[in-house]
Amino acid sequence: MASTREALIEELKALLEQDVMAVKDQVEAIKSQFYSANEEAAEPDPLEEEFKAVLAQYKAKRAEVAAEVAKVQQTNLLRKQALLDEMKTMAEGETDGVMANLQRMRELQAEWKAIGEVPAPHVQEIRKAYQRYQEQFYDLVKINIELRDLDFKKNLEMKTLLCEAAERLQNNENIVEASRALQQLHDEWAEIGPVARELREDLWNRFKEASTIINKKHQAYFDELHAKEQENLAAKRELIEQLKAINVPLVNGEPMNAKQWEEATEKIREIQNAWRKIGFAPKKFNQAIYDEYRAECNRFFHTKTEYFRDIRDTFATNLKHKRSLVEQVGKIVEGVKAKVENNEVTREYWDEATKQIQALQAEWKTAGIVARKYSDELWKQFSDSCDKFFDAKREAVKGERLKAKGERMERAARAAASQGAEGLRRMRDRLQQEIKTAENNILFFTAKSKTANKLVESMQKKIDELKKQLDDIQEKINAED
Repeated sequence: MASTREALIEELKALLEQDVMAVKDQVEAIKSQFYSANEEAAEPDPLEEEFKAVLAQYKAKRAEVAAEVAKVQQTNLLRKQALLDEMKTMAEGETDGVMANLQRMRELQAEWKAIGEVPAPHVQEIRKAYQRYQEQFYDLVKINIELRDLDFKKNLEMKTLLCEAAERLQNNENIVEASRALQQLHDEWAEIGPVARELREDLWNRFKEASTIINKKHQAYFDELHAKEQENLAAKRELIEQLKAINVPLVNGEPMNAKQWEEATEKIREIQNAWRKIGFAPKKFNQAIYDEYRAECNRFFHTKTEYFRDIRDTFATNLKHKRSLVEQVGKIVEGVKAKVENNEVTREYWDEATKQIQALQAEWKTAGIVARKYSDELWKQFSDSCDKFFDAKREAVKGERLKAKGERMERAARAAASQGAEGLRRMRDRLQQEIKTAENNILFFTAKSKTANKLVESMQKKIDELKKQLDDIQEKINAED
């Protein structure tokens, strides 16, 4: 987007080297494109400042040229008024010596045509005076018929060509261009002298009829354009109402989650795309309606920026917290590994370490979410460390169980050899104590992982086996009694 706006600035600069009075439409088009490309910006834009500076140069240069044109037009007005004064004297003078004035009249006509435009308020006034004095002069002087007919014939040819040109303009589909061309034809008509009196009315009616057709088309075009502008205004107001509806929760301070922000952003984009496809509203409303539209867009995107800035801060805090939890559980696992290797692990150590792991697991659940790109990896590191701990504990318990089983088998063998009731009771008491201990130990395995679940299943099988042995011993004791 930036490169497009920079290109528009360069294009505007290039127009400053041309006739600034002839490039107004191009400048307005560039201005519209530039601000359309910049409508979502929420922060001060250096490119906009540069664009405004170049635009100010254009306006200053245009004002300077306009002032110079006005000055030249005023000078032209004074010159033409001087010519009119002389023409009036000749047109209202005596008929004596009019042949001597004929050449001067032609010189005045040539001088008149050579002089440029005059201020618009005086155009019709001096044009009518010029035509009146010409006609009065030619009627008054009554020059010889051949010369008069020659001038009339020449003027007739020129005005006939203007009539034909005006009639051809009816086929021009660009009605604005046709209207401008028609105005130029009228300017040329006014500069041409009279034709024969009997042809004047018909020739003028022909030219006027062709002009009327163009003027009606021009009026119809602008009527249609104005109607379309009203439709555009209504469409833009509807889009602004949609923007306001989206912004209602923001104005009321109602919270939105990330998904709601995403859905709202998509709606805003759709509205912006629809806005770009709508043409201009009426000139007196165009800037105000655009300012209102842009204010609603800016309100949304500014609030969104603030929201996600807070989210990023929260994510950063949660990320730091979870990384700390990963580090803590990793240290516990490393400590267990070292003690296992040195055969220093006790039942009390396992109990304390299990409580620490469970506390860290509970803390993890309340630590909040982090950015998706970190969450899976962090959870894998944390859960893998927890699994390593419970794997090590399971192996330790398994070793203890095997050792205990061997001892039970040895005691059972000794008891079997003696076949006494007292020995059976002692074996029953030991089995009951082992079952109680195993049932207490199983309560420590609360972690929800595949490894922890397997360890619980293994401990439960051990308890079931001990209870079966207890039942067998109890039957033997009952038999002895």
